[in-house]
Amino acid sequence: MEMDFDLLPELLGYHLRRAQVAVFNDFMRSMAEFQITPGQFGILVLIGANEGLSQSALARAVGVERSTMVSVMDNLERRGLVARRPSPADRRSYALELTARGRALLAELKPRVREHEARIARRLGGRDPAELIELLRRIAG
Repeated sequence: MEMDFDLLPELLGYHLRRAQVAVFNDFMRSMAEFQITPGQFGILVLIGANEGLSQSALARAVGVERSTMVSVMDNLERRGLVARRPSPADRRSYALELTARGRALLAELKPRVREHEARIARRLGGRDPAELIELLRRIAG
């Protein structure tokens, strides 16, 4: 029996979700040996580019609740990838930095992520990925 998808094929959200799952699955296959999720990779990139960033600023940048960020940071800290230091500007918060191990891992991950992105871009059939990125930015606000 053939599946009836009713109105789903007409829904932008349905196709965005299917695309997100496909991209996520490809990323996870690419990074399996490192046990890094797309979210964790993004966090490592942001901390690496913004040493001293606070957990609250990082949570805002990636669009998650501060409580969620605490558990992600606990995991990355346990793995020796990130260090939390008391912030010199505000003793109530932490300044985040990559450890030497975190910097080395990030340097190893970046070329793999570029390969992953190239695989995804090839699915666009020659269209410029920047076009899709701009459309997605508009949706994300």
